[in-house]
Amino acid sequence: MSSLAPFDFALYEAKLMNIAKNIFQPNQAPLETAVLVLDDCNTLSFAAAVDPMRATNRRAGKNLFRWKFFTPTGAPAQLTSGLSINGAPIAQAEGFDLLVMVAGFNLEAHATPRLLSSLRRLHAAGVAIAAIDGGPWILARAGLLDGHSATTHWEDLEDLATRFPQVDARRDRFVISPPFATSGGAAPGIDMMLHLISTRFGQGLARRVASAFLYDPVPLGTQRQSISATSRKIRRNPQIARALDLMEAHLDTPLSIAEIAKRMSLSQRSLENRFRTHLNLSPHAYYLQLRLDEAYRLATDTSQSVQDIALATGFASQASFARAFKAGFGQSVRLLRRAQNA
Repeated sequence: MSSLAPFDFALYEAKLMNIAKNIFQPNQAPLETAVLVLDDCNTLSFAAAVDPMRATNRRAGKNLFRWKFFTPTGAPAQLTSGLSINGAPIAQAEGFDLLVMVAGFNLEAHATPRLLSSLRRLHAAGVAIAAIDGGPWILARAGLLDGHSATTHWEDLEDLATRFPQVDARRDRFVISPPFATSGGAAPGIDMMLHLISTRFGQGLARRVASAFLYDPVPLGTQRQSISATSRKIRRNPQIARALDLMEAHLDTPLSIAEIAKRMSLSQRSLENRFRTHLNLSPHAYYLQLRLDEAYRLATDTSQSVQDIALATGFASQASFARAFKAGFGQSVRLLRRAQNA
C-alpha cells in the first residue's frame, strides 16, 4: 500500500503568493465576508467581528461589508453565554474575499480535520483570513500561519509558540501579516477591524465607526496584550507599563521589587511611590494579585494539580500557596473546583 507524501506547506504557500488577497490596502469595493463562529466562543468576540461591519455600513450609507454566517458543520454554534448562532456549513463557503473566524475554548477539540481542510481550501482560493481570540490557534493548527507573524489570546499564546515554532508568535493586541490578521481577544478584535476599515475605506470612516461605540482604538503595534485589566491611562505611563510587563513575564519566577526597580533604572522607593499614586497599591501587593489571578484561572480552566499551579505562579511551597489563595479568594482550590463542578 502506497503512503501519501508529507504535506509541503512551504511549497503550498509559494504557489499561493500571487493569488492571496491583501485586503489591508485602499479599495472601495465591498468586502464579501464569511463569518465563521465556533462553539465555546464568547459573545463579545463575536460582536467584535460583526458590529464594526454593521456600523461601517451605517456610517458609510452603503454596504461596504456583506456577510454571511457559517459554522463548522452547519449545526448552530453555541456561545459561552448560551446564545446560538445559525450558519451554513463552512465547507459550502465560496466566493468570499474575507473570512473572519471567532473561536474561544476547547480549541483542540474544535480543530477537526474537516474544519482544517475547509480553512486550507479557502486560503488556497485567495480568501484573506482574520481570526479573533482562539481563532489564530486554529489557523496555526491548519499549518496556515507558518512563516507568518501572529498573536492569539494570552492564555493560549505560550502554547501557540511551543506547538507551532514556525509561527512568529507575538504578544501584540493584533497582528497583520497578509493575507492573515490575528487578534488576542474581543477588544483587540475591534482594534483589528477598525484597522481594516481605516486602511481599506479611509481613516475618517474608521473614526466615525469608533465614535459610534465611544471606543478609543489602539493603533497597530503600539501595545502588547496584558493579563491584568488596567486602564489605558495607566498603561500609557511608561514606567508603570514597563513594571507591569516585567511582572507579567515573571509570574512563575517572581522578581524582587528591588530587581524590577533596578531594571527600570529607578530606586525602589520611587517605584513604590509611582504604584501608590497610579494604582493605589504597593508593587508587592499588585504583583501578588497578578499571581493569584493567574492561579485562579489555572484552577478554574485547567485540571493542573495544586502543586503545579503553585509552581506556575511562583510559590515556593504548596503550603504558602494554599494560604495565599485562601486569603485572596476565601476558599481553597479544591473547594473552588468542587463548587464549579456542582
